[in-house]
Amino acid sequence: MKLVNSNLFNAESIEKMRDEFNTAKPYRHLVIDNFLNAETAEFMFNNFPKEDVFNKKYKGVNEFKAEGSNFEDFPEVFTQMRQELHSKEWCEIMSKITGIDALFSVEDALGGGLHQGGNGSFLDIHIDFNIHADRGIHRRINLLIFFNKDWKEEYGGHTELWNADMTHLDKKVFPAMNRCLIFETNEISYHGYDKIKLPEGISRKSFYAYYYTELRGDAAKYHDTVFKARPTDSAAKKALTPIKEGAKNFIKRQLRKMGITF
Repeated sequence: MKLVNSNLFNAESIEKMRDEFNTAKPYRHLVIDNFLNAETAEFMFNNFPKEDVFNKKYKGVNEFKAEGSNFEDFPEVFTQMRQELHSKEWCEIMSKITGIDALFSVEDALGGGLHQGGNGSFLDIHIDFNIHADRGIHRRINLLIFFNKDWKEEYGGHTELWNADMTHLDKKVFPAMNRCLIFETNEISYHGYDKIKLPEGISRKSFYAYYYTELRGDAAKYHDTVFKARPTDSAAKKALTPIKEGAKNFIKRQLRKMGITF
């Protein structure tokens, strides 16, 4: 591996990471600092694409951010990063850390890309889609790398990890420069980030990679992202979110039965 800080991943450290991952609360996760070689992280931060280049923009009740998987429009180092994080070598390391055998990723928007959000950006608490609609494979692990140099506590943007019934915020992960967050995606892995307050010219930046296994027989039935309102959200959001999410997932399941995916 050329971009990932391979010094972190010897047999002894991987075993410690596995122990930490498996004992973490509220669900299995791991935080790794200095994840990339320092020079790589600095270069990617300095060359992180502008938000207007990203091919997806979300601005709704439950999210306000940009997402890009159009790697042809990004500096080459981002394609190299995706290739390394999708490589057989790295996937084997991920399997050792997580205890989930035969992890792999895919070369599409549901395999890797970039996230970015400026002042006012937010991503409400949610669980992720569980099955890749086109490929019929089971999403198991998220990996996020943050590129937020000199990020201040008052900016917000911490990744929140909530308990299974969404009554308590168990952990907040500060989106520090060159910090990696790995966590299991399942039916209780509620996460997101609250509305951020940023000076002009600063944005919350991250690289994402998602990992899969072949579809398990005991997997929950297909669903898209499922947002949940926080206990502190307004009455209007608490009322609107479950209605919107229920309708969205019902429609997508029906379309999927007819062989229509998007």
